[in-house]
Parts: sequence; C-alpha cells; structure tokens
Amino acid sequence: MFENVIKNITRFITLTPEEEIIFTDLLVCQKFPKKTVLLREGEICQFEGYIHKGCLRMYCLDDNGTEVTLLFAIEDWWISDIASFQEQKPSKVYIETLEDSEIYMLNPATKEKLLNEVPKFERVFRMLVQRNLTTFQSRLVDTISKSASDRYIEFIKVYPSIPQRVAQYYIASYLGVSKEFVSTIRKRLASKEK
Repeated sequence: MFENVIKNITRFITLTPEEEIIFTDLLVCQKFPKKTVLLREGEICQFEGYIHKGCLRMYCLDDNGTEVTLLFAIEDWWISDIASFQEQKPSKVYIETLEDSEIYMLNPATKEKLLNEVPKFERVFRMLVQRNLTTFQSRLVDTISKSASDRYIEFIKVYPSIPQRVAQYYIASYLGVSKEFVSTIRKRLASKEK
C-alpha cells in the first residue's frame, strides 16, 4: 500500500524498517472524488499530501474573479500550500481534485511528530520545498521571457500526461492564454509531427 510513497522518500534519505513504520503509521490515506476542493482561499492549510492516485491543481483568483492555475500535481507528487501550512496563516490559493484522487496526508501535528521521531525527514521536506521553489522560479522566468507557444511546449515537457487528463481551459489558465490558443497550438504541433 505504501510502496510508492516509500520510494518517493528514499530518493532523498535511507529509511530503516522501523522508520518506515513510524512514517506510514502517521500517514492518513484519504480518497476524494473529482472536483473536491481541499483548500479554499482564507482557510488555513492543514495538510501536506502525497498523491498516490489522481490529478489536482492549485489555483488563485485574480482581481476579476478569474481562476489562474498555478500548478498541476499528479501521482508521485506532493501537494500543499506550504506557506499556509508552515505558518498556519490563511491561504491565498485553492487546491482542487481534477480526478478521483487518493492522497496520503500529514497534518501539522503528525508532521511534527515525524520530524521529532525521525529527524532525517527534515532533509526530505527541505528537498521538496527546494524543488517547489525551483519549479515556480522557472515558471516565472518562462512567463516573462518566452512566447505563449514556447510556454506550451515547455508545459508539455513538464506535464506530458496532463493534456489527456484535464480540460483545455485549465491548461489555458496555467499558461495565461485563451483555450482557443491552446487548441490552435495543439493542432499546429500535431500537424508538425505528421
């Protein structure tokens, strides 16, 4: 049941069998149907979750109330509003399932217990935060310096399975373009592959 999350963790640290048990005993497996909002703007994020199955997105609302997708998260990824979770302050984002999902979750208390009992997990969470920061920084640079077409091509490299899993308007909101543009660029790229 926990084989995948253990593999995910052991990319960063080596666990003894006892440490694996401590870790997995603290995880709570939760299943959520498609279109479940796990976190809303203004709420305090109470989870860090490993996605065992499913696809989620994090988004915010702009001044016009339009949804802006910040990231997608799929199997073998972690998801949380790190700032809200760490500081226990109201979130500025939403987290929603786009597919039926199964997530292994830690809450602030269980994460603290894990860090106290197996201190080497500090490295795991530090590496996850660094990866997250790198992803957001790359995305910011791409948004400023690349054309919409190039951003779409980069998006496909990072998220090759997403176009088959989510509606085009979510991808458009991630890229900051219209869904018609996404449709056009997909057709153009498909015709080049022929």
